[in-house]
Amino acid sequence: VQLQASGGGLVQAGGSLRFSCTASGSGTSVNTMGWYREAPGKQRELVASISTGGLTTYADSAKGRFTISRDNTKNTAFLLLNRMKPEDTGVYYCFGDQGFARIWGRGTLVTVSS
Repeated sequence: VQLQASGGGLVQAGGSLRFSCTASGSGTSVNTMGWYREAPGKQRELVASISTGGLTTYADSAKGRFTISRDNTKNTAFLLLNRMKPEDTGVYYCFGDQGFARIWGRGTLVTVSS
């Protein structure tokens, strides 16, 4: 299974971005999907996740601003980032859990300018 991530780029503070992450390959059914963020000088942290049943988890910094969703028929998860802040800057990595394995997508850089 591979994860194809899209989205990212440069955005002004207060702006929005939308990410997608699609699983493909043999046995593409993945369970929980989501995104981690790696900010400059910081450890990678969970931003948001969603189970196949739609149960969501958000970092405190993401609550009220970011929305994660998924389309199980397309093995795709989406992350809508609204009211972005400079502290949202970092490399975002999507992930998908398949059994006991965690699969990672390519990191995408997000820069939020003030």
